[in-house]
Amino acid sequence: MKSDLLKYKGIHPGIVLDRELKKRSIKERPFALSIGEHPQTLNKITSGKRNITVALALKIEKTLNLAEGTLSLLQTFYNIEKEKKKQIVSPDLSLIRKILFWDTDVEQIDWQRQARAVIERIFEKGNDEEKKEIIRFYGNTKVNNTIKAVKRKPMTIQDKPK
Repeated sequence: MKSDLLKYKGIHPGIVLDRELKKRSIKERPFALSIGEHPQTLNKITSGKRNITVALALKIEKTLNLAEGTLSLLQTFYNIEKEKKKQIVSPDLSLIRKILFWDTDVEQIDWQRQARAVIERIFEKGNDEEKKEIIRFYGNTKVNNTIKAVKRKPMTIQDKPK
């Protein structure tokens, strides 16, 4: 499993543990009882709703013969990813011209809820630097999916050329 560690980086360790138990055909409840843990606790961990403690991780690793520290490292990587996502609140506004949002106070934009409108506007009227910043902020997948959805949108009367 140690070689798989980077592959699972950023994924909740409980999800990885659940997969490992299924791979070995081990039922969750009996396993929890065998390591002296409440089945509900293990269930919350394997469903990604609860963090895994170092003490519990060591018990599980020993029982499943996993490399020591694997689950704790996965928990740390997961916590780092979660924190990084919290910190990215808005794109770098110094790279985006305020004139693109002439009708809106840029400081008041909810960048997650209004993602589609922001992406549409930047890709319709923005320059290359602004487009790169939006791709960096939202990611290629979200930007591409939004642009595809906009292209599929049927024309309304006001959209049709005269």
